[in-house]
Amino acid sequence: MYDRFNRHITYLRISVTDRCNLRCIYCMPENGIQLVKHEEVLSFEEIIEFTRISVAKGISKVRITGGEPLVKRGIVKLVHEIALIKGIEELTLTTNGILLEEFAQPLKDAGLSRINISLDTIDSNKYKEITRGGDINLVFKGIAAAQKAELTPIKINCVVTDSSSEPDAISVKEYCKLNNMQVRFIHRMELSEGKFSVVEGGDGGNCKNCNKLRLTSEGNILPCLFSDITFNIRKLGAEKALQLALNAKPECGTTSLHGAFNKIGG
Repeated sequence: MYDRFNRHITYLRISVTDRCNLRCIYCMPENGIQLVKHEEVLSFEEIIEFTRISVAKGISKVRITGGEPLVKRGIVKLVHEIALIKGIEELTLTTNGILLEEFAQPLKDAGLSRINISLDTIDSNKYKEITRGGDINLVFKGIAAAQKAELTPIKINCVVTDSSSEPDAISVKEYCKLNNMQVRFIHRMELSEGKFSVVEGGDGGNCKNCNKLRLTSEGNILPCLFSDITFNIRKLGAEKALQLALNAKPECGTTSLHGAFNKIGG
């Protein structure tokens, strides 16, 4: 698939839930958010069918996100069903790692290619502060389980305030080097202000080469993270919504007044 700016769209990010077991300071309010009603959340059947249609149109990479996807009941089954779709070259998942020790091997067995793990510091006290109570030791155990299950290459997503030269970022980079993992530095974004930049060590934030579409847990296709343009697959049908999103993909991101990271998956 090509958009009107001749960008080759091959990457679909699927948010399966807006729920999360952490409350990171740059993602969620301390008291949480108003959760999407159960009946508004896409069923696994709807997600699988939309993914199948997207792959038939040219999507070759699929990423499962949240919220935190591992809190979604039946997530291993969903991964297995998506992995069976012919044409997917890479099936990945982004997680905070808290539940990964339990899920790493089942996800690998289900057909997951590899995994991304969010980790902004390796200091346990700072981690607890950033996540509002998270236990970094659970993340370390999850990383070890992912390595054992060969969900590799493991990529670490590290959010930075100003630059990758910050002390926490440097420590994360050294930790990744010692443990044979790749690291990507993501500058803190502000959807409503249009504040974003190119991901260090990755392709995100580079509008000129953007190849992504996003599907939220409520069934909205987002052509761009920094835009309020959406098309609902329940109201329009999967194929029509997909085509409209492709045609409406902007040349560059601006702002999103209605978006939220817990719903979009970053």
